Amino acid sequence: MNRASFLEQVRQHPAPWDLAVVGGGATGMGIALDAASRHYRVVLLEQSDFGKGTSSRSTKLIHGGVRYLQQGNVSLVMEALKERGILLQNAPHLVRDLPFVVPNYQWWETPFYGIGLKVYDLLAGKYGFGRSVLLSRQEVLARIPTLERAGLRGGVLYHDGQFDDSRLLINLAQTAAEHGACLLNYTRVLRLLKDAEGMVNGLAFQDVETGQEHSLFARCVINATGPFCDELQRQDDPASEPMIAPSQGVHLVLDRSFLPSDTAIMVPHTRDGRVMFAIPWHGHVVVGTTDTPISQVSLEPKPVAGEVEFILETASDYLAHRPARKDILSVFTGIRPLVNAERKGSTAALSREHTITISNSGLLTIAGGKWTTYRKMAEDCLEHAMVLARLEERPCVTQHLAIHGAQRGANATGPLAVYGSDAARIDELARERSELAQPLNPTLPINGAQAVWAARHEMARTVDDVLARRTRALFLNARAALEMAPEVARLMAAELGQSPAWEECQVKAFNEIAAGFLADTKP
Repeated sequence: MNRASFLEQVRQHPAPWDLAVVGGGATGMGIALDAASRHYRVVLLEQSDFGKGTSSRSTKLIHGGVRYLQQGNVSLVMEALKERGILLQNAPHLVRDLPFVVPNYQWWETPFYGIGLKVYDLLAGKYGFGRSVLLSRQEVLARIPTLERAGLRGGVLYHDGQFDDSRLLINLAQTAAEHGACLLNYTRVLRLLKDAEGMVNGLAFQDVETGQEHSLFARCVINATGPFCDELQRQDDPASEPMIAPSQGVHLVLDRSFLPSDTAIMVPHTRDGRVMFAIPWHGHVVVGTTDTPISQVSLEPKPVAGEVEFILETASDYLAHRPARKDILSVFTGIRPLVNAERKGSTAALSREHTITISNSGLLTIAGGKWTTYRKMAEDCLEHAMVLARLEERPCVTQHLAIHGAQRGANATGPLAVYGSDAARIDELARERSELAQPLNPTLPINGAQAVWAARHEMARTVDDVLARRTRALFLNARAALEMAPEVARLMAAELGQSPAWEECQVKAFNEIAAGFLADTKP
């Protein structure tokens, strides 16, 4: 993928695009891939980096949603379980089976959760990852020796999917580009364009890197901006009602010693009514999450007072080695773009289903949903867009479309496993330039070749792009990422033809972002 080439495509394309997608997260990228694989001319614009917001800040699960089953939303659970199976099939280098234990400390929990998870298995059908089983106390501790033992009676084992969210997003972008999509990060939409009849027929945008303004025309403009979708809707119609009731979820990253196991923990009901997870991920442990209603959305959300303490307290109820603030390696916060159902009560009860609306001027907006169902959301969106844009109807092919990096039966192993078929090329780059084979920090298995690869092939434009999303350094260990930043800036500057002054600005900007991931700077 090459940003300059994509920008030139927009400049040299005077005729209307079939589709213009605004938003480069899971939803927007899924739409771009679906459209391109149906051979439509599609362009996607993202104000920052692909996945900068919500789509890089998930709980790292591809799942049906046990909690949604508790809420009685069987249709959403079945759809998500099917999509979970499709993702494992299409991106085996990024999605894997993850066993979970629901520890039971009350006599009624084993039969109650055992029955519920059997229903979960049943709904998964042929897309199931494995059967749930009841475990004795000894069997639970054999799987999770660091679990709190006092009062433990047993547990229930079940299976769900785990993934790397921003790596999947980049691979979706690569797949879309391979099918002809034009993808631009760091392009801010300034305004919608309308024809003489007041119908949306394009947009004006600014290249954030140069400040230059450009315009493009499209038969259909799709608003897939997640938590920011109300902002674009107001550009279309200042009187439009808000669609989003945003909430945020906070996650803490700890050392693997707190959960030295390949089995995750799921607590189905915390004192605030949410589910808590403790999940092994990239050699660390992710613990979360909260569900806190917020009034403002931003690209760099931060925990509010009490969220970190709540997770630490809840985790301490279930982990024998109780985590403290000093043990936190990184804190990351994501915003959920929940569809506003007149916003009554807790956002934990709002639907994760998606909604598609079309304004009087023809702006198509898709809101809600979750990572697991991104492909089905895109398919639904295209069915509407084809009619709205009067496009020739073509079938969806993404259900059986391999995602970039997938390689059947020969997936890479070790630190580069998430690159799939690209891993060999990164290894080759490291062999060609031995200095790139060295880890950028002794605490993380990330080397210089990955930084160069990100700038050269994955449209990484900033140090933050590399350390937060192309690699996951910032999410795994914020202080280690800070130490890596100067060398990453140097490597990127050489690759992108930037100056020492650019390097200095990049390190300064990254330091400001990384401060938000440090536990000791939180409320």
